[in-house]
Amino acid sequence: MTTVHLVYPHGARISAPHAIGRKLGERLAGRYRVVYHDVDEARTIEPGPDEVLLGHPRPAPWTVFRRSARRRGWRRVLAMFPYNHGDLWQVSFANPIVRRCDLVLAITGNHWFETIDASPFRHWRPKMIHLDLAVDPVDFPRVKHAFAPPGRRRFLYVGHTLWYKNTAFLGEIARRMPETEIGWCGTGAKIPHLVPHGRVDFSTPEGRAVITAYDFLLTVGRADSNPTTILEAAAWGLVPVCTPESGYAGHAGIPTVPLGDAASAVVVLRDLQHASGARLEALRAANDAALRTHFTWERFAGQVAAAIESSASPPLGPEPRWERVRLQLAALASPYSPIRPRSLWTGVRTLARSMDAGRRARAWHRTRRAARPPGAGGGGERPG
Repeated sequence: MTTVHLVYPHGARISAPHAIGRKLGERLAGRYRVVYHDVDEARTIEPGPDEVLLGHPRPAPWTVFRRSARRRGWRRVLAMFPYNHGDLWQVSFANPIVRRCDLVLAITGNHWFETIDASPFRHWRPKMIHLDLAVDPVDFPRVKHAFAPPGRRRFLYVGHTLWYKNTAFLGEIARRMPETEIGWCGTGAKIPHLVPHGRVDFSTPEGRAVITAYDFLLTVGRADSNPTTILEAAAWGLVPVCTPESGYAGHAGIPTVPLGDAASAVVVLRDLQHASGARLEALRAANDAALRTHFTWERFAGQVAAAIESSASPPLGPEPRWERVRLQLAALASPYSPIRPRSLWTGVRTLARSMDAGRRARAWHRTRRAARPPGAGGGGERPG
């Protein structure tokens, strides 16, 4: 049986990124032996002849996917990570890693995949497979049943305030719509003109009561790959509204607003504010259909399994030297750069833990050998 080494967060949380690793691993386990690895482990996996490396490379050079991808002998090496080219900081670190991969499974939206050829990552395109994310409706049950009357509807933003979420633009939209409440669940710097709810646990009755008070989810990111909050909101029964650069475009149930044009965005939102109930129900029905047929973990896992079974390993396209240097500089300047003080400190701790685990494993083996009677065979399991 083929062994798949899955390098991705895979904890018990229902939100991404942990849901991605766990839901994918559960479905691959029906066809393969799946071995889970933490993305920030400081170790190297030695490949066997029928073993596949699949997962998320990290910016730090000491992490497991990057180190393991350098080893020869893998049946397949498949990178899988969120992709967008709205800014270079988020994925430029992966440029040297992609050269070692057979395929790149890009978790991204239509807007980003359709515009790769106009980006500095155009040389990746021959290796790229488009993956849309998914949600399990069991984890995000319908809680919003009836929309508020026209003129009394409310919008909700769920998320943090890092630069690519573009929350200053969201605040400008709210300033131009004083008649409409725009709420915010999340943490970070204050977003002017939004009603803050702070950190909310949506698995609780209190958290879901916050959701039911709103009619739309609104997110206006400028460099967001494929956020699951859009799908989670659709499953709850809200109508998501976003910029195409938020990772969703061309979906019948997800209206879009233009990036950087607050006046035009307000026109779209006021139109939704006063739309008929039948129109909103039609948007919700389109999202329900998409959640049943397109944004599913079965579809997601099926695409990944197809990449595992494929023999495709196309060469990269041409990459001008100046663009390679540009991406190298962006990777160094990125907040995720391994030379940043916080990243360096994290790396030192990770390497120290890895070395300590190695020492303990070697000590365990020495103890086993010392206790073994002369002529006895091997046996036993390594400590976890």
